[in-house]
Amino acid sequence: MSLGLLTAVIVIALVFNYINGFHDTANSIATVVATKVLSPGQAVLLAALTNLVGALAGTAVAKTIASGLIDAGVVQVGAEVLMCALLGAIVWNLITWWWGLPSSSSHALIGGLCVAAYAASGNDIGAIIWAGDARHWWRGSGVIPKVIVPMVASPAAGFVLGIAVMGLLLALFAFFANRTGFIRRFGRTPFVNAFFGKAQLLSAAAMGVSHGMNDAQKTMGIIALALAGATAAHHFDHLPAWLHFLRVPTVAGSFSIPVWVKVLCALVMAAGTAGGGWRIIKTLGHKMVKLHPINGFAAETSSAAVIIFASVFGLPVSTTHVESASIMGVGASKRFNAVRWTVVERMVWSWILTLPVSAVFAWALVEATRGLGG
Repeated sequence: MSLGLLTAVIVIALVFNYINGFHDTANSIATVVATKVLSPGQAVLLAALTNLVGALAGTAVAKTIASGLIDAGVVQVGAEVLMCALLGAIVWNLITWWWGLPSSSSHALIGGLCVAAYAASGNDIGAIIWAGDARHWWRGSGVIPKVIVPMVASPAAGFVLGIAVMGLLLALFAFFANRTGFIRRFGRTPFVNAFFGKAQLLSAAAMGVSHGMNDAQKTMGIIALALAGATAAHHFDHLPAWLHFLRVPTVAGSFSIPVWVKVLCALVMAAGTAGGGWRIIKTLGHKMVKLHPINGFAAETSSAAVIIFASVFGLPVSTTHVESASIMGVGASKRFNAVRWTVVERMVWSWILTLPVSAVFAWALVEATRGLGG
């Protein structure tokens, strides 16, 4: 991979990361804006700072994207594969952003990456790592344990935890409802709104950190994969000394994520939120269910817990799916018809279509590139 192609991959990856901000970082601040605890500008600033903290907190998800899904022994993941995967994800993200649908940038990227590698290998299904340990597939790397299972389990966990956290809070207020003095006042609506308005600052910060730990790392993984490939191919041997920061040595099939990549990805994602996140915020925070500060606190706490747990184990889950499911759970805990299920139906269709459509886009781009090259 030449320096020019590497630059192109990094630029396209950052464009994807910026567009990811339209979707996924918007999800992480949707509830705190919808409950009027923070203004959109304040929420974006909070998201930027907490995303940066989360992005610097680990690299497990980035390493899954970079080395846990594609078999390097079957196909060389070069600039063509990476650019087609990114462009396929970008096209789908822009379509769903325009419709105001909170689709998964994570699944769009993963679908594009796997099928682009499949197409580049000459349609060899072995290019995709399905399960690193066939007998104990839930332990190892691969699409099944790292993507498919968490894709189903994480929103289910968000929904159940949203109901549980909201139910626990309501039970506590019911218990204190007939008490005297301060405890009685604690159960009144103005006090509850004021209390959880402050508490939601903490839950929104936790949501931002969890988002940085998971979503920002996906673009890091793509950029680090490109840098490692260029380093291994000795394309950087004649670079001037001031460009040596681009080198990412590979040791025993693994490599580290440079700090400058982490910081750059976190900042670009925050910029994307400021640039276009309001469409998604309106869908999650206004159209799907009416939220109060206590609801926002419950949804954010539930989402952050699920995403942080997944990030520690290197699972690239969808912030969109988890946050949306948590909001549904919080709404359903009040009463089933508190959730506008027609909006949910549109969202679910976008979830179902994300992996296959972004994969088809990436496959078509690889084939088109091959045709032009021939």
